[in-house]
Amino acid sequence: MKASVIISVYKNTKALEAVLESLRVQSEHDFEIIISEDGEYGPMARFVEQYDWFCPHRHLSQPDEGWRKNRALNRAVMAAGSEFLIFLDGDCVAHRRFVEMHLKYSRPDRILVGKRVKLSPELSSEIENSDIAVADLGCKMFSRLLFHRGCRYVDEGIFISCCSNRQLRSARHLTGCNMSFYKQAIVEINGFNEDFKLPAVGEDTDLDWRFRAMDFEFFSVRNRAVVYHLHHKESWTEQVENLRIMHESQKNGRAVCVNGILKLTESPD
Repeated sequence: MKASVIISVYKNTKALEAVLESLRVQSEHDFEIIISEDGEYGPMARFVEQYDWFCPHRHLSQPDEGWRKNRALNRAVMAAGSEFLIFLDGDCVAHRRFVEMHLKYSRPDRILVGKRVKLSPELSSEIENSDIAVADLGCKMFSRLLFHRGCRYVDEGIFISCCSNRQLRSARHLTGCNMSFYKQAIVEINGFNEDFKLPAVGEDTDLDWRFRAMDFEFFSVRNRAVVYHLHHKESWTEQVENLRIMHESQKNGRAVCVNGILKLTESPD
């Protein structure tokens, strides 16, 4: 098995179905899917059980005790059957060559950085209601992006296939809904920091500086590994506490987090 695709979910089974259908038609088929649920939502469990699966899969859940996505992700990392991990959110539909492109540019010492298109409410609804076949998420999709008002970062939806091993466009930082790396890389920094109890910074920005501190190479797969983010109401919260946690770790040079996959008693030297 070449890769484990880890999908973070919380309650939205309709969006997850669209994501899974986009993975069903991937050009690369040798992967497993891990549903990483930050909660124990009954309809989610029933959906996963009844879904017409096309590849090996696992569903990991945990009691819904507030935002604990990082704990769920650490569990998914350790449960993965492959050494190469690709991360998607449960509302991010993948271009049919998404897995292929992540695998193509993977290396043990490399962190792959992708971005996403933000779809309009209307276009998101068309995809979720199967008015657009996920198999058409390519050239036809880009033409739709151009004519749907409300889509953002449309340039990220241009898929470019070329033989070059160079980056097409640089990326300044990790985006948690479209990134990949080898399991050993995330183990080296002790996984996601579970001190974060609010979304955003702890999912990717914190990983970004910690990977860089450990001298991993960052490689952009923009316009190669393309994903389409389904519209939903933003749930951003104040980031002061998240930034405090991250800045404290940076001040102490703590690239290997204490409260991660392993629960360390003190910060490693």
